[in-house]
Amino acid sequence: MDYFHYLGDRLHCEETGLDRIAEAVGTPFYCYSERTILRHLEAFERAFQEVDHRICYSVKANGNLAVLDTLVRGGAGLDIVSGGELERARRVGCPGDRIVFSGVGKTAVEINAALDHGLLMFNVESLPELHRINTVAGVTGRVAPVALRINPDVDPRTHPHISTGLRRNKFGIPHGQALEVYRLAMGLPHVQVVGLDCHIGSQLTELEPFVDALRRVKGLLGALREAGIPIRYLDLGGGLGIPYGQGEAPPSPEQLARALLAELQGLELAIILEPGRAIVGNAGVLVARVIYSKEGEEKRFVITDAGMNDLLRPSLYSAYHTILPVERHFDREEAVADVVGPICESGDFLARDRLLPVFREGDLLAVRSAGAYGFSMSSNYNTRPRAAEVMVRGEHFAVVRRRETLDQLLENETLFPEKAGVTPT
Repeated sequence: MDYFHYLGDRLHCEETGLDRIAEAVGTPFYCYSERTILRHLEAFERAFQEVDHRICYSVKANGNLAVLDTLVRGGAGLDIVSGGELERARRVGCPGDRIVFSGVGKTAVEINAALDHGLLMFNVESLPELHRINTVAGVTGRVAPVALRINPDVDPRTHPHISTGLRRNKFGIPHGQALEVYRLAMGLPHVQVVGLDCHIGSQLTELEPFVDALRRVKGLLGALREAGIPIRYLDLGGGLGIPYGQGEAPPSPEQLARALLAELQGLELAIILEPGRAIVGNAGVLVARVIYSKEGEEKRFVITDAGMNDLLRPSLYSAYHTILPVERHFDREEAVADVVGPICESGDFLARDRLLPVFREGDLLAVRSAGAYGFSMSSNYNTRPRAAEVMVRGEHFAVVRRRETLDQLLENETLFPEKAGVTPT
C-alpha cells in the first residue's frame, strides 16, 4: 500500500497536493512519501520477526539522504556497493554493524574506508577480491569480516539486465567453487568468515526462484558445517518485485517470509535481507509538466519537461510506469499517445502507445512507481540539470535535494590552457 491518492480531483502525496509542490519548486521533481517508506519497512520487519534478522536497505535503489535517514531512524541497516554510498551511510549516522558492503569492484580505498567504519561484513564476489581485502586489512593489522557471495545458477525470471544469479552473470563465486574458496578464506590471517550471501536478481514476481536459490545454498551450508567452517549470517539479498500497473502480483513480504522460513527450519542463523525497490519503488513519483501536445501523422505525442535523463527505466528496460494526471478532468476524452521528453533521442520516452486522458499544454502528470532507480539512475545528458527531490510528511513537504543549476554542471570544466602541458587543478 502507498499514500498517493486523489482528494477531490487532485493527486496528493499523503495530505499534500502535488500541484502545490509543483507551484513551489517547479518541474520536473521527484516526490517521496515518508509514510509509505516506513510502512514498507515495517512490512519486512513484521514478516521476519520470528527469526533473528537484519533489514539492510539497498542504497542503490534510492540514496537520497532524507530517504536513508528515514530508514535508519526506523531501524534499518544499509546495503552499499561503493565508497560513495558508504559516505551517505556515514552522513546519516548508520552504525557500521548495520552495513553490508556488496559489489564486484571494491577498491583498496573503499575497503579501507569500510574497515574504518567497522562494517558488519563484506560480501565478497571473487577470489581476487578476497585476497585484496586480506591485504588491505593486513596493512593496519585488522581482520575483515567477510561473507562469500555465491552464484547459485538459478533463473530469476526477470529482465536480463537485472538478473544476477546465473552462471553467465558477473556476480558472485560459482556454486561449484564455493567450498574450496571458503577453505582458502579460513586460512587467510586478516579475514574472518562470518557469512554466506546469495542474491539472484531484481523485480522478482514469483517465489519459486527465491526458494530454488535457498535450497542450493542449504546444501552448501551443510558442507561448510561438516568442514568446520562457521557461518553466522545468511544474506539472502533483495529482489522482491513491486506492481508497476501491468497486472503484476508479486509476493508480499509476508508470503516471502513464509516460503523462506519454511526452508530455514533448524538452521541457527541470523538472516539478512537487502530490499530496495520493494521499500521505495511505490513510495515515489516523478512529476512533470506538459510542454506541447503534438499530433503526428501516425501518433499523438505528449511532450513533457521530463525525459530519459530523469527516468531511464522506460528507455533502458522498456519498463512500464503508470501515468496519472495530477488534476483529473472527467469531461476530457481519452486517446492513445506516446509520452516523451525533450531529449534528442528517439528512445526518449516515458510511455508508448498508452491510452491516456488528453493532456493539454501546462498540465501536470505523475509517473508512478518512480521511487526506485529513478533519480539514482538519472544523468545530465543534453546538459540538463537533474530534477529536484521532495519528501512529504503529512501536510508538509521539504526539498531534500535542490534542483541542479547550469553553473553547478559546468563548474568542474575548463578550457584547454594556453600553455601546453599545464594541467589545471
